Amino acid sequence: MAQPTEAVTAAMSHVASGSGVPHQPDESRRSRKPANTKFKQQQLPAWQPMLTARSVLPFLVAIGVAFIPIGIALFLSAANVYEIQRDYTQCKELGKDVPCANFSFSSQNPICHCQEFFSLDKQIAGPVYIYYGLDNFYQNHRKYVKSRDDNQLMGGFQRIDIDKQTGPSKDCDPFASVKGNGTYGYAPCGAIANSLFNDSIALHYLGNPTDAAAGVNIQPVGLLKTGIAWKSDKDIKFRNPRNASGIATRQALIDAMKNNNLEKPPYWSTELWNLDTEDQNNNGLQNEDLIVWMRTAAFPSFRKLYRRVNHVNTFADGLPVGNYSFEIDYRYPVTAFEGRKYVIISSVSWIGGRNPFLGIAYMTVGCVCLLLAAIFFFIHVKWGKKPSDMMNVTSASHW
Repeated sequence: MAQPTEAVTAAMSHVASGSGVPHQPDESRRSRKPANTKFKQQQLPAWQPMLTARSVLPFLVAIGVAFIPIGIALFLSAANVYEIQRDYTQCKELGKDVPCANFSFSSQNPICHCQEFFSLDKQIAGPVYIYYGLDNFYQNHRKYVKSRDDNQLMGGFQRIDIDKQTGPSKDCDPFASVKGNGTYGYAPCGAIANSLFNDSIALHYLGNPTDAAAGVNIQPVGLLKTGIAWKSDKDIKFRNPRNASGIATRQALIDAMKNNNLEKPPYWSTELWNLDTEDQNNNGLQNEDLIVWMRTAAFPSFRKLYRRVNHVNTFADGLPVGNYSFEIDYRYPVTAFEGRKYVIISSVSWIGGRNPFLGIAYMTVGCVCLLLAAIFFFIHVKWGKKPSDMMNVTSASHW
């Protein structure tokens, strides 16, 4: 009997399957096999180093020999930085034996004046910087870090309009709009700006105790308010509103605030346009105290740059030996969250301020590398094998 043709065979199979239409390939069951390329088939050439005593030991020794001297240099540089830190959390009000931390602040009595005295037994060579420090203040809290409006900080003031969805960013809540009056907002808005550090600190030189006029001719130490913020922050991230002529003026800032129904943050005692009335380039949103504060700290204990000493006249070469006093207008409350406040005077070295961590880290890594090199060398001498021996291992080998 003749063999059935292919057409008959195909037709019979379709009938047997109960379908009169030809079978179509199932798209969902296509092969998922990757393309036959060297990359997708993982056939690219590769190189894997063979770690032997001859390659590893010199590397560890080189790291140790290089890192230890670098660490010593970094540590000595940090140790040569002269620093004085004064805790003024419990600074007492002038003329009274009451700590300013217990002071009853009010609109009629908003400031507590106090003093902190200290002495320098050797000159602090310039440049000299003054910092304020806070303990137990969590600027790194997620909601706190997000509580800002970057568009507003660049001068993009907007009136609150619920229908148009305009106004300060919702990230600023609950410091975006005035409580009880939803048509008025804050500028700058958010928890970061609202909690701006507002203590005022001045430094006075009381003279050298060996001089006859010590304590009589008190000299104020000139402090510079500018040059304390990152240049990129001041030039790019913080801008004041401009007038019709494209010029940022104090009046343009006032008009932008009022035209957009914006007010200063609730905890501020000073209007935004009065942060620095002496220098308009340091006023408003471009005030460097505000810019420094808005760059949040990574840890709950931190310090921020407050002022630079103006090195002229008596202080041309730094701060001379003698007695000094900090004159402090105490406004910033910290006892409510069990925090502490500090004022720090510090010089700098070629690696920055006083921080021995980097030098200690380098020395530690160098010592660990030398120790590992010694251990591996001992193991290699006592039990080591040649690479040729390891590659020619057979069933007859005794190891």
